[in-house]
Amino acid sequence: MTELVLREMRGAAVHLVLNRPDKLNSLNVPVFQALDAHVRDIAARPAGIAAVVLRGAGRCFSAGHDLGDIAAGERLPEPNYQSKVIERLAALPLPVISAVHGHCYTGALELALAGDLVLASENAKFADTHARWALTPVWGLSQRLPRRVGTSKAREMMFTCRTYSGREAEAMGLANACLPDDGFLDGVDAWAAEIAANSAFSHAANKRLLDLTDGLPLPAGLAHEVYRGEGVGPDMRERIAAFAARKG
Repeated sequence: MTELVLREMRGAAVHLVLNRPDKLNSLNVPVFQALDAHVRDIAARPAGIAAVVLRGAGRCFSAGHDLGDIAAGERLPEPNYQSKVIERLAALPLPVISAVHGHCYTGALELALAGDLVLASENAKFADTHARWALTPVWGLSQRLPRRVGTSKAREMMFTCRTYSGREAEAMGLANACLPDDGFLDGVDAWAAEIAANSAFSHAANKRLLDLTDGLPLPAGLAHEVYRGEGVGPDMRERIAAFAARKG
């Protein structure tokens, strides 16, 4: 039986690969169950992993929620199951990179927005088409999209159901960078390696700091940083000593 989500180590980053290419990696309950199993395992055993990369096999990241499954009536393991899996992915104490090539529509966009960073190929196509099908988001798009691109642009995307290229996604801040199609995976690996070179302690602590203070008034956010920050990591002395040795 085909594995619906593949797992691969590339350098210090673990890649989770949506693997339903014959269906353009459309998202159904079994795909989410496979993704959930990997996410839970990474959360339980993060040692040796510097970053998580989520990407799609074949022609695209994902065409979105499987409309056939919606029409047939999905059987979920628990209420709101998909949104809970996306939350677990977003909450990993590791930098999460969504690497998007080809289609990234609607439910797939909601999944991609769980990434701390979004890297797009030039051939990427982003769209929110909930309104085309008389649907509303339930996997986080109404909250994550405006936080990434601003309320006005989020309204534009949600109301028009327009498709945006990788370059347009970069320009609006939906993607952190747009990389050439040729060598896209190599470009993603370079970003992951740059992240992996820095402290895993700092990445986890900084991610918690950003998440816990998101939306707070500035004084409250500053107070949290000053009085509830996690301070110095166990690798601080080693890192400074290594820097000093190179300078010597």
